[in-house]
Amino acid sequence: MIKKIPIIQIGIIVLIVIASTTGCITEDTPSVPEEQTEKDIALILMNHFINNTISTAYNTLFTDEIKEQTTVTQLELIWTQITSTYGDFIEITSTKTTEEQGYIIVYVTCNYADLGLLDTRVVFDENKSIAGFQFAPTDISDQYQPPDYANSTLFTETNVTIGEGTEWELPGTLSIPTGDGPYPVVVLVHGSGPNDRDEAIGPNKPFKDLAWGLASKGIAVLRYEKRTKQYSSTILNQLSSFTVNEETIYDALEAINLFDNYDTIDNNSVYVLGHSLGGMLAPRIAGQTTALKGVILMAAPTRHLEELMINQTIYLTGLDGEITQEEQGQIDVIQDQVEQIRTLSIAEDEIILGAGLAYWEDLSTYYPVQTAESLSIPMLILQGKRDYQVTYEDDYTQWNNTFADNQNVTMNSYETLNHLFISGEGTPTNTEYMTPSNVDEQIIIDIVNWITNFSGE
Repeated sequence: MIKKIPIIQIGIIVLIVIASTTGCITEDTPSVPEEQTEKDIALILMNHFINNTISTAYNTLFTDEIKEQTTVTQLELIWTQITSTYGDFIEITSTKTTEEQGYIIVYVTCNYADLGLLDTRVVFDENKSIAGFQFAPTDISDQYQPPDYANSTLFTETNVTIGEGTEWELPGTLSIPTGDGPYPVVVLVHGSGPNDRDEAIGPNKPFKDLAWGLASKGIAVLRYEKRTKQYSSTILNQLSSFTVNEETIYDALEAINLFDNYDTIDNNSVYVLGHSLGGMLAPRIAGQTTALKGVILMAAPTRHLEELMINQTIYLTGLDGEITQEEQGQIDVIQDQVEQIRTLSIAEDEIILGAGLAYWEDLSTYYPVQTAESLSIPMLILQGKRDYQVTYEDDYTQWNNTFADNQNVTMNSYETLNHLFISGEGTPTNTEYMTPSNVDEQIIIDIVNWITNFSGE
């Protein structure tokens, strides 16, 4: 039987809670005893989930902002999703307390019967109230293994800063082939969510694979922390005005302009490679600069994000041929929010699926295919046929129908590759993202050949 994994993280920008909708507000939240630490409170929250007393946590531990965005019923549904997916709770294995942009954050790692470890990330404000939380896979990136096609003797890496001197400085890594150059350079642009520079998920690091693979073949690569990861806690207070400009586009433009002082980089051969959301936005990025030689779109959606989200939810919950009452409840909640997004029936201070009115209003008038048609630079569009998130049938087909006869556009699809461009077999699920693997070597080969062709002109 196929093990189905419902979408746990459905937020676009940065998760405040797992699912959000307008809910009740409790006016008088009891103060937290001064002797309790944030770690103590995070453990109390988890025990309320475990003991099915989440209403107590809702009334006593959360900020009013959280209560405005979710209900007790939704929190109970989330916990049902967690335990039906990961199995019965076994034990709390560890905790970790960090500070990010002035917020105290506690990670509570729990062990579950079926799928093992899962983190609950709890964000606290200055009053020790819970200002945000999310369930997220436990970091197992230490299981990452570099791909065989990467040869670390053929390139060097240096630390760089994107947007240096601005309020949104981002640490990055520039991989440069050894030798005098000048070399073409690719700027990697992330998908949805608060991604790191490697776009790590579980033990896999597709952006690191791309960087090391391309740098081994004579192409420099820049990758960097996404703003919504580096400044996640700060951005929590700005969601009502946040758009894809702040999330992705402005930082990509800063990255494109980084190479003026690098003699080993060919400033006339700068490319943007966008994956998923980054691929969807790549044409929009390219339209705002004259510095690009070309763009590469990997698993780039042509549909609106809210449509992808509901389709992914229905796909994953139906993998075993049955949709339970709890799963239908999840679908109904997301469908209601998707309808709010489609009609822009969103209050100014309301957060829907992790983003506010400004975000959804901006994307409602953006059509990536039409924007791509206005570009005069070459494009390379790549798609895995086992991708259930951005699909061959619904997304790649539209790219292909539009650009099949365009000599400036190269299109490749791959029978066995998933959304991460990792090879697999059988019915695709997101459980395979937890298996250590690497971006398929054919992707590296095809990108190198394409760039070599155009950079030689």
